[in-house]
This record gives sequence, C-alpha cells and structure tokens, in this order.
Amino acid sequence: MPTDDRPSQTALTAAAARAAHLLVDSEPFLFSDPLASTMLGEGADDLIGYHRLYGSHLVLANARAMVTTRAGYTEHRLRQAIERGTTQYLLLGAGLDSFAYRSPLAAGITVFEADQAATHRWKIARLAEAGIPVPENVRFLPIDLGSEPLDALLRDVGFSFSRPVFVSWLGVTFYLTRAAVEEVLRVVGTLAPGSEIVLEYMLPDGVRDTDGQAYVEAVAPMAAQQGEPWLTFLHPEEVHALLARHGLAMVEDVGPVEALGSRLWANRQDPLRVTGLSRLAYAAVGSATTASVDRPGSHPE
Repeated sequence: MPTDDRPSQTALTAAAARAAHLLVDSEPFLFSDPLASTMLGEGADDLIGYHRLYGSHLVLANARAMVTTRAGYTEHRLRQAIERGTTQYLLLGAGLDSFAYRSPLAAGITVFEADQAATHRWKIARLAEAGIPVPENVRFLPIDLGSEPLDALLRDVGFSFSRPVFVSWLGVTFYLTRAAVEEVLRVVGTLAPGSEIVLEYMLPDGVRDTDGQAYVEAVAPMAAQQGEPWLTFLHPEEVHALLARHGLAMVEDVGPVEALGSRLWANRQDPLRVTGLSRLAYAAVGSATTASVDRPGSHPE
C-alpha cells in the first residue's frame, strides 16, 4: 500500500510502462501517454531505465503491452460513450492516469479519480512541478476500495447517480478480495441506465498460457512483499456471472490482441509481447450498448 507521501508501487510501475512504450517500442504505438514520465517525478529515469536496459524481458515487455492495451481500449470506448452523450468519467484506481490533463475529450465531462489519498497527493504535486493545472472539472475521491463505501463517497464529491457514467477499473480487481470486487460491481449496477464499465481481470491458474503463468510466478511474490498481494483471479465465466448478477449486460470480453485490433500487432519490430494473463470485460448497465465494434487500431491514421 502507498505510504503517506508516495503512491503504490504498482501505480509507479504502470506509469513507467506507459512512458517506456514511447521510448523502447516501435510505431505503431498501442497507446500514447506523453505525461506518464511527468507523473513519475525524480524517479522517472530509473524506472524507465529498466525498460531501456531489459525491455525484452518477459515481465517488462508484457507490462508495457498490458498497460498500453488496456488504456488504449478503454479510452476508445470512452470516446464512443462521450459521443453518445455521457458526461461523467469515473476511474476506479486512477493511479497516475493522465487522461484529464492531456486529452481534449476531458474538457466536456466531469472526471472522478478514485484512489488512495497518497496517490492523489503525489499526482497533484507532480502536476504542480510541471506547471500543469488541475482542471476545475476533475474531482479527487480518496478511497480504499477494499474497505470504504464507494457509493457514499461518490455523493460527497458531487457525483450524479441520475446521469450515465463511463467507469474504468484497470489493474485493480486482482488486488481486492472477491467480496470487495462484488461490492464495487453492486454499486456500478445501481448507476444510471446507459452507464458503462471496462474492467480488467486476471485469469486463474490453469487458464493462463505458459507466458502468463511465468509472469505470475515472477511478479506475484514481489507484489506481496511490497504489501500489494494478488488476491483474486477470475475465470471468464465467473466474470460474466458477476456482471449479470448486478444488472450489467456484457458487451464483449477481449484479450489484448482482440482489444486493439490485429493491425497494431501485425509485423511488430519491437520486443512487445502479450500473454494469456488478463482480459478486459466491457459491460453496460441495463441493456447492452450500441457502440460499434471498431478497434482503436482498425483503421490507419
């Protein structure tokens, strides 16, 4: 867990992977986050340096692929939701996400960043150092998703339960107990009809591929030593049942190649590699969304 003045280690390593993708890997980029290195502060060179030196290592290459894929897919779906009239964006476990400070899409919506208070303090300090103001439409929601009531705290920051919201829940579910995952989905199921969620979940033993299993064996013990153990692994059928139980209609459940489209993965000349480790579930409150199935990489720029 984060200390009084630092975000979680996973927030730092995820931002480092996004930053390193633009420096270590080749075009076409899976996702571009030009502010990721800014969010790392003084430790940016060291954290990104691991990727420069050992970028082809299974863990680092897959980390870059995983965090950029989930970000690219989520912001693509968010764009579609905004085009349909959604005006609220809720990031559960926002970490050092920079959407609100770099994307023109952020100007027309209210962005709610939910995470540990220490992560908020770190992010605000790094933005101030870089001379980047926090927009008036950004709301910070300090919360421990494993133990605090999401719905009550949302009301405290001006969240509207009567208007649709797009929810991203990336890189978080496996750090929570199943009971905590279920409670968050219960709240999401009470959101206004037309609300949508993209959530990332980690596959269990026996469902992962060989590289995914190797990743877990290498990273899970380190995460536990840092006070952030992986607690929950979910089979796709379990995820589908959880969503349905809370009134969420599955739109699609995709792996990393499916999520962005084959064009971005074809003939890559870099060390990026994907594993059968995690998947992205995209669901809507009530009936399924009418969003198109176009991928972020379906068409040339």
